[in-house]
Amino acid sequence: MAEQEGMHRELKTRHLSMIALGGSIGTGLFVASGSAISKAGPGGALLAYAGIGIMVYFLMTSLGEMATYLPVSGSFAVYSTRFVDPAMGFAMGWNYWFNWAITLAVDISTAALVMQFWLPDVPGWIFSTVSLVIIFAINALSVKSFGETEYWLSIIKVVTVIVFLVVGVLTIFGILGGHATGLENFTMKKAPFVGGVPMILSVFVVAGFSFQGTELIGITAGESETPEKSIPKAIKQVFWRILLFYIFAIFVIAAIIPYTSPDLLGSSASDISISPFTLVFQRAGLASAASIMNAVILTSVLSAANSGMYASTRMLHSLAEQGYAPKKFRKTNKRGIPMAALWGTTFIGLLTFLASVFGSRVYVFLLSASGLTGFIAWLGIAISHYRFRKAFEAQGHKVSELKYSAKWFPVGPILALILCILVILGQDIQSFQHFDWEAISVSYMSIPLFIVLYTYYKIRYKTKLIPLKDVDLSKK
Repeated sequence: MAEQEGMHRELKTRHLSMIALGGSIGTGLFVASGSAISKAGPGGALLAYAGIGIMVYFLMTSLGEMATYLPVSGSFAVYSTRFVDPAMGFAMGWNYWFNWAITLAVDISTAALVMQFWLPDVPGWIFSTVSLVIIFAINALSVKSFGETEYWLSIIKVVTVIVFLVVGVLTIFGILGGHATGLENFTMKKAPFVGGVPMILSVFVVAGFSFQGTELIGITAGESETPEKSIPKAIKQVFWRILLFYIFAIFVIAAIIPYTSPDLLGSSASDISISPFTLVFQRAGLASAASIMNAVILTSVLSAANSGMYASTRMLHSLAEQGYAPKKFRKTNKRGIPMAALWGTTFIGLLTFLASVFGSRVYVFLLSASGLTGFIAWLGIAISHYRFRKAFEAQGHKVSELKYSAKWFPVGPILALILCILVILGQDIQSFQHFDWEAISVSYMSIPLFIVLYTYYKIRYKTKLIPLKDVDLSKK
């Protein structure tokens, strides 16, 4: 895109690796993994996280192929527009922007909850306001300041997971904690699989939310110094790290804490005071574990807010470049920052936060509406990649021309497509069993929202699915 020249390519390979890795290691691992084990048992949780991990790998390789060929900021909307249908690009872009703008508000609200662990008498809105100002300043300074901040916040999370794994293994063998648990918790009562397929499917959703953020590598591609080298390298590194951190970490938690533990039931995103990591550290005899993990969870929340601000700002800028949003959001300053888009995103994040303070029902509505948007974005990546590769071959190109090609095509995008649909439909399968229409409408609100956006653009501009031979493969 011609306007992309206004963006500064300041993100290095180490930034991209850590952004993709750090974007996926957060409260989903540190907090929600406990509830996953309590619901589906150790085997069910491991199966769900491994399945989603494989799907994410295929999505990353699909995104990597497109991002090295056409590195643009706000990639999902651009790829959907050029390789599928402009109506899909419109819906995909606004869907993803909405997701991160709402998530930004959730994160600054969560930051207040975390801080009140230490300072319970200070009003939460003060911490949220300070967090928002800090995140805004980081993103307003430069692309490099965002990358460096995310790099160091991610390192804190990665080091914590490594220390946790070491302590966990020592505890399993009885070197710490005084009692060797071995694998006894994997065979107790109904373990390793609890609740059958419905419970495993529900944990697929939890695992999916935990992995969301890995796709940020596609958003950052437009501001990478050497996307053709840094993106493939980042994808290879991130896959193995995520698999190691997530699968091994859940194995350690499940081996030490039985799935029947009432403490694991409290391990949900709404209760950040109980982390399965904290439970394991306490089991090993580390008394200050709660305070340490609370500090780590705070860095995770701030990292997520930082990434959310960056992603939503770039997506709004990209939407304006394609004519899907007001022209004023196209402008960048001398440092390559789209300030109008940054202010716009901050304003929506602030409004949503205020809704959480003064109108909880509005807040819950917005939060529910953004619930499945990450999965819809993944669905868009899989469809766009399938169409891109088919168009590439239909127009006489060979796969060997690509600087980076996704392996196992078309198995990868098709498998990712199927799993994404399965997770989206299985979001709240229990509500269908009890015919709880209110719960169904809240859980699946993202789907009609996407359909409305898609249908509006399709009817207004009479767009059609682009024939493979007419797909625009030019690198501009």
